[in-house]
Amino acid sequence: MADKKGKVYLVGAGPGDPGLFTLKGVECMRRADVIVYDYLAGKPLLGFARPDAELIYVGKKGGDHTMKQSNINQLLVNKGLEGNVVTRLKGGDSFIFGRGGEEALALQEAGVSFEVVPGISSAYAVPAYAGIPVTHRGVTTDVAFITGHEDPTKEDSSIKWDKLSMGVGTLVFLMGVKNLPYIVKNLTENGRDPETPVALIRWGTTPRQETLTGKLSNIVELVKERGFKAPAITIVGEVVNLREKLHWFEDRPLFGRRVVVTRSRAQASDLVDELLELGAIPVEFPTIKVVDPGEGYSVLDAAIAKLREGDRPAYDWAIFTSVNGVEKFFERLALAGDVRDLKGLKLGAIGPATASALERRGLKLDFVPPEYRAESIVDGLLEMGVKGSRVLIPRAKEAREVLPEKLAEAGAKVEVVTAYETILDDSGVGDMKNMLSSGDIDIITFTSSSTVKNFVQLLDGFDFSALPANVTIACIGPVTADTAREMGLKIDLVADEYTIPGLVRTLVDGTSPGS
Repeated sequence: MADKKGKVYLVGAGPGDPGLFTLKGVECMRRADVIVYDYLAGKPLLGFARPDAELIYVGKKGGDHTMKQSNINQLLVNKGLEGNVVTRLKGGDSFIFGRGGEEALALQEAGVSFEVVPGISSAYAVPAYAGIPVTHRGVTTDVAFITGHEDPTKEDSSIKWDKLSMGVGTLVFLMGVKNLPYIVKNLTENGRDPETPVALIRWGTTPRQETLTGKLSNIVELVKERGFKAPAITIVGEVVNLREKLHWFEDRPLFGRRVVVTRSRAQASDLVDELLELGAIPVEFPTIKVVDPGEGYSVLDAAIAKLREGDRPAYDWAIFTSVNGVEKFFERLALAGDVRDLKGLKLGAIGPATASALERRGLKLDFVPPEYRAESIVDGLLEMGVKGSRVLIPRAKEAREVLPEKLAEAGAKVEVVTAYETILDDSGVGDMKNMLSSGDIDIITFTSSSTVKNFVQLLDGFDFSALPANVTIACIGPVTADTAREMGLKIDLVADEYTIPGLVRTLVDGTSPGS
């Protein structure tokens, strides 16, 4: 049997925004046995890796090199010769100042098969996110990409400053913050007008993006005043002036705001995605985990079995109060039967997300209340004739008793069954306390009463009255807000529409300048 042949993919990770990663890059990540990655190759991309993939960090940060380039080259060769599929993940494009060519040559000389997967380069993507096109009709038709790392103490520069300074309209220096005085000196001494516009863009294409503009004559002093640090790129040329009209990325309504998301990891994605779209920095701090009931599914399974007993349905209504309840109910139903067992049963959903979870299964709902308070729900169900009816409520073990109690008071025969449990998720407690104390959090969101209770319990001992004044606390609706107040929290925003989109709109309206 022939030995397995390895292969190395040299993959450009793009400039930082995970959305700019290529489809071919995703394919290489999923295929890899080994992933060798850099500091600037975004961590979110590691989520595409197989669970069994070996992850090796070889990043370089501020002169601190985890591994020398020669050792990285040998690592790739060794892993390839062992028969592994290796993805070498490098920030930006690996062939634009990424030393990908050196790695490719080492692989070629060792007889290891390789493939180059280009990435979107920060050289043009970062300026675009800052509203600066590197070429523009009527301004300039040429651009040069230059390393900002050249050693200023070298006797002879490898950069043709005399030709570059006056011969190219737009100059883009990658990683040149430390050498900025040297770059400015060489440009002005070789004829570039000191009044030429300059922009430095730090952490480009990410929610941490920061842009500083000036001129060759004052940019060095501005960088010192602002404490502007790497990683950043520098753009020199008249195109920088276009930023005044074309800036867009940093104008998004929640740009740069650090927003705590307290939902379980399984449910956080929709809120996280909306926050990212609006420029926020989501800080995931899941306060709950959804787990199987401690006592097992015997009670839920028994209720489902009743659906198939006799000619008449065992229940008149099934009312779902959460997406989790829907998911767990139908998981168990699928083991014993199918949706045909619901024939003759009226369906109710508390909230549009829960309703959507049912409608995605092709089910038509009989009742979705206009307001998601227990009193309103009961009033609506009474109008639908729930009095005297048999009502099944599959829900969390720890849910509030208001709804079943009020339905029983109204004359319904209510059977509550546990479909799942929520438990505390204590991961990241120390980091969250530090971030809150240091003012690194702008907004805390709560999407249910359980997230509030668990948040306070997890941060036991933390003085919430001492939260920095800039921290905004937002709740998805009045029930969640009431719970938060009972727990001693000061609530700033409550969504009028008790949904994730409604909560996000409330954040935008309530935290925008002048609101």
